[in-house]
Amino acid sequence: MSLKLYGYWRSTASYRVRIALNLKGVAYEYIPVHLVNNGGEQHQDAYKQLNPNGLVPTFVDDQEDVILNQSMAIIEYLDERFDGKGRLLPAHATERARVRALAQDIACDIQPLGNLRVLNALKENYKLTQPEAFAWAANWIQKGFDGIEKRLATQAGKYCFDFDVTLADVCLIPQVYNAMRFGVDMSRYPLISKIAKNCNELEAFIAAHPDNQPDADS
Repeated sequence: MSLKLYGYWRSTASYRVRIALNLKGVAYEYIPVHLVNNGGEQHQDAYKQLNPNGLVPTFVDDQEDVILNQSMAIIEYLDERFDGKGRLLPAHATERARVRALAQDIACDIQPLGNLRVLNALKENYKLTQPEAFAWAANWIQKGFDGIEKRLATQAGKYCFDFDVTLADVCLIPQVYNAMRFGVDMSRYPLISKIAKNCNELEAFIAAHPDNQPDADS
């Protein structure tokens, strides 16, 4: 198969790309990279030849001789490469910028602070316990969701932007998954919760859910 996604079942960045691939209706090979087992398979030489940063996801398009890291770049590549179904970014420049802004609120400002290597550094270098590290992540998710909830009040419909699934939803749903994992009280965010419910009823989101991946911990 010409398309390959190297990812980890619980990585929110990998989760985003799985959703996008499903929404685009594109077949791909999923290759697990376990971030904990064997000292972290992302650190092995064979993987770092693909992605020198030693992070997931990594996307390979053999047909176009393309190797990409960074979930946002991968998703925009998919949206342009397979533009016949489910455009994830609007055609109009202003609306496209608004969708990107909300997506980047999540991908740039919220998610990195709860990344596995950040949580591990908090535990190893600053002696935080696991509950304390989770509370750290939850705090930054809440701060980010406080702003997103207010923004959604002026623009949301069934999804983040009216009634079309966009890049914003693709980023939001994995972050909601993380929020619940870290113990965030989602009753504080009725609009985010409504959008998450609507998205999670779609097959593309169901199939991409971490629990439905072949490498999910049993």
